[in-house]
Amino acid sequence: MIFGTWNAWSMVLAAGLAYITSSNAPAAPSAPKIDASPFLGDHYPPRRIEFPDGVISFADVAYAMIPGFRPLTLDVYLAPKRGPTVGSSPLVLYIHGGGWSNGHSRQSGAFDDFPRVLASLAARGYVVASLNYRLSGEAAFPAAIQDVKAAIRFLRAHATEYGVDPSKALVWGGSAGGHLAALAAASCGVKELEPAPSAQASPESAALAQQSDCVQGAVTWYGIFDLATMVGPSPGVSPPAIAKFLGCNGACEPGKLQNASPQHFIKADMPPFLLVHGAADKTVDPKQSTGFRDAVSAAGGRISLTMIPDVDHSFIGQTPEATRDASLLALKRTFEFIDATFKH
Repeated sequence: MIFGTWNAWSMVLAAGLAYITSSNAPAAPSAPKIDASPFLGDHYPPRRIEFPDGVISFADVAYAMIPGFRPLTLDVYLAPKRGPTVGSSPLVLYIHGGGWSNGHSRQSGAFDDFPRVLASLAARGYVVASLNYRLSGEAAFPAAIQDVKAAIRFLRAHATEYGVDPSKALVWGGSAGGHLAALAAASCGVKELEPAPSAQASPESAALAQQSDCVQGAVTWYGIFDLATMVGPSPGVSPPAIAKFLGCNGACEPGKLQNASPQHFIKADMPPFLLVHGAADKTVDPKQSTGFRDAVSAAGGRISLTMIPDVDHSFIGQTPEATRDASLLALKRTFEFIDATFKH
């Protein structure tokens, strides 16, 4: 009995040794590739997600590596049946809100599944991206707007990879993200708000520096356009939030408030704007949107405003049905404006 058991174990051991020496055994790992200088990129396999209507998304794509900060990331939603050549699809970049101090790239207002919303826009023939930027607790102004402009440049530098038409880009944001979207659209060519040059020269940094961060359209939901009017007694974002965003010690200087305000950069040749705002907004005064509309119109710019009655910030109504109707109306107006801007 003992001999039989030992004989069985001997057969198992022999089979294992045969497997190890056979062609079925795992191959020895190849030697790792060594670069001539420190490599700061990321070769981790990308997260590829499939959405309805043929939309493919890549999550957590690093668009900027800034010394002293975490890698900055964005999600990309690719139009279906895209080609590998430049010129396929206009770019739409979404910028989240959260008082400049919180939030992330996959949220907006009362939308339960905002990535699916962004994917539905991509299904209309666009490359859509949504970014994470440095929040006010991480870095003060102009860090956030520099990050927005860096993301635009990154996506244009990778136009062939993502099928982007570099001549067609639009920014869209809500609340603080609406402020950043408006600032990005209005401040084309303003050197003080451009991304800081890379400390380490590389082909990637050179390609980014050659790209434009100017855009051809902008959409804001309950946006902020004149920070100076937000620090008074009128309803709006609390002064501490603005002070933290701008890095002020106590009261912010008028010049700093002005340089961070889209209204300061109004000119006739700005790209077209769509503003959407709730008439009962208690967080961001609707006068922010009406005032900006009037100023842009007076300068000869192209701008339209949809004011939704009886809804608060984030299009929150008095009932769930009112919130749903207002949110869907804002989305409908937004998609129509994007299509019209690119004649798509």
